[in-house]
Amino acid sequence: MEHREIIDKTVLFVKETLKNAEGGHDWWHIHRVWTNAKAIAETESADRLTIELAALLHDIADSKFNNGDEEIGPATAGRFLQSIGINADTVLHVQNIIRYMSFKASFDKPAFHSIELAIVQDADRLDAIGAIGIARAFSYGGHKGREIYNPEIAPDLNMSKEAYKNTTAPTINHFYEKLLLLKDKMNTDTGKQLAEQRHAFMEQYLKQFYLEVE
Repeated sequence: MEHREIIDKTVLFVKETLKNAEGGHDWWHIHRVWTNAKAIAETESADRLTIELAALLHDIADSKFNNGDEEIGPATAGRFLQSIGINADTVLHVQNIIRYMSFKASFDKPAFHSIELAIVQDADRLDAIGAIGIARAFSYGGHKGREIYNPEIAPDLNMSKEAYKNTTAPTINHFYEKLLLLKDKMNTDTGKQLAEQRHAFMEQYLKQFYLEVE
């Protein structure tokens, strides 16, 4: 099967699977991450098919929406890729990217690394910062019924992985607990460059936010 046909089949599968997804983890999030990943891949020597498949399938069954099950995503992606005849090495590589690319996975010692993982991780992290990152944070906070802001609840900058997964803190705290940390966690030179402006925009947003609440 040609690269294009594989990608087209994957796009159809993802669109169908995520048609009722929360707004920050829907097809348009996937589309942006896919676009970011292709742009970063232009500047790196890496396997393009693996990158595109992992970007398209990275949130196919996010553990946040599946009772914290961190294997449901890799398993769902693996079943789909096997069903369209992708070779076993590529399937395993895509599964490992999905398994180890999330922010919560970074709490553990890295068990897997590849340039393809680095690229897809950067692409996903770019969509968690800047204007779109702000919109996604509040979309998810609303979905979970969280407060926007509560000055009596301070951000926790030393959270364990379990605490991070189970937090119910106000969405503004999420900026300090994750979003503002992502710029310095980017892997690729292109990712780092793209993150700078988005990070600066979040800092400007927070300044304005505090001016208005205070």
